[in-house]
Amino acid sequence: MIKLIACDLDGTLLNSSMEISDANVQAIKRAQENGIEFMVASGRAPHESQPMLKEYGIDCGFINLNGGLVFDTAGNLIVKNPLKLETAKKICRLLKKEGFYFELVTSNHVYSEDLSQRITNVAHLMVELNPMLTFKEAVLVSASKPAIVSIQQVPSYEDLMDEPGTEVMKILVFDSRGQYAFTDIIKKIEEIDKLSITSSAADNIEINASGAQKGQSLLDYAAAKGIQREEIAAIGDNLNDESMIQAAGTGVAMGNAIPQIKTIASFVTKSNNEDGVAWAIDKIIADNQKEQDQ
Repeated sequence: MIKLIACDLDGTLLNSSMEISDANVQAIKRAQENGIEFMVASGRAPHESQPMLKEYGIDCGFINLNGGLVFDTAGNLIVKNPLKLETAKKICRLLKKEGFYFELVTSNHVYSEDLSQRITNVAHLMVELNPMLTFKEAVLVSASKPAIVSIQQVPSYEDLMDEPGTEVMKILVFDSRGQYAFTDIIKKIEEIDKLSITSSAADNIEINASGAQKGQSLLDYAAAKGIQREEIAAIGDNLNDESMIQAAGTGVAMGNAIPQIKTIASFVTKSNNEDGVAWAIDKIIADNQKEQDQ
């Protein structure tokens, strides 16, 4: 009997237009009406994800920043897993030395030293996905995206981290060449400290504290509510969803998920552009009903 569903956001609950379909919204509400708790598990920061769900009339808990922050349905902070500041500084120095563009993510903000590089990276990806789009057009679209507009540019990451009270929750590294570009740098980063290094898209890696993983955060949250592993379902599409899909009793891969996620999942649902989350939720509700009727 499933009592808790954790669902990724990008590539999962959100379609290619970065919207939550009405079918997905209604399915989430059906789950809640049937006594199943729903929560979002995302690499995004709270300010990038929580208001979005509110807009669609969905009240739920959140695993943010890949498990760096966990909130209950009432919005109470349950877990915080920041990077050690000295570790974050060492990673930043290494990434600069190796010529990577990256951003620092705190509980409330995303910071960049050179926003034009992020816009260029996003534009390259957009052209790759939409060949009819010119690079100039892609740059204009990229620069206006909410995720870009909300980023704060700072003169120096070092100065930012020296400010009293600064906590780095995640370091986000980009390269339009794709995952093969990160092979060597990941090995070097892993030599600095014990960390969680995942990915939410082909062009990035996400660096968190070792305890900041969706899977462990999901299990800890469930345990606090008296929910067993076999009573949890997790839905996702990419590498930063791997730990929670493995941790949950029922792991669900999106139809658009990478092969590695489909391999470990209990079942594969439809894609994020085909209301795959709604399809999975309705299957879970039906399976719960069958179990109750037995």
